[in-house]
Amino acid sequence: MLPTDAERELLATALRTARARTRWRHHNAAAAGRAPDGRVFTGLNVFHFAGGPCAELVVLGAAAAEGVYELESVVAVDATGVIVPCGRCRQVLSDLVPGVRVLVAEDEVVGVGDLLPRAYRWAEHLAALEQRRRDPRG
Repeated sequence: MLPTDAERELLATALRTARARTRWRHHNAAAAGRAPDGRVFTGLNVFHFAGGPCAELVVLGAAAAEGVYELESVVAVDATGVIVPCGRCRQVLSDLVPGVRVLVAEDEVVGVGDLLPRAYRWAEHLAALEQRRRDPRG
């Protein structure tokens, strides 16, 4: 799929965030996500040898801090342009915003489900656990 005008602007926002805020020695990715109401949330990853959150997860946290739990689109960038989410981010996006569109190139958008086929579904797992809790025999 081709990106919408709003998704192209989202990419521009992520790139501006990366260029304005990123010290490539300490951060190597930025991301932006657009909520259904049009609000845009940005984030940077925090690099540390012990690990740290990816920029996409920082965007999810920034949105949640404002009471937003749905995103329409998300994009991550590095110094060279669009980057696709890592495996962990694909799983988290799939679980928390399963309908999100992900920019995977400057001119290509896919649904998060296309990035993680046959994904483990956390919500389905929780539903099965709840069913077993209610009916342990069954």
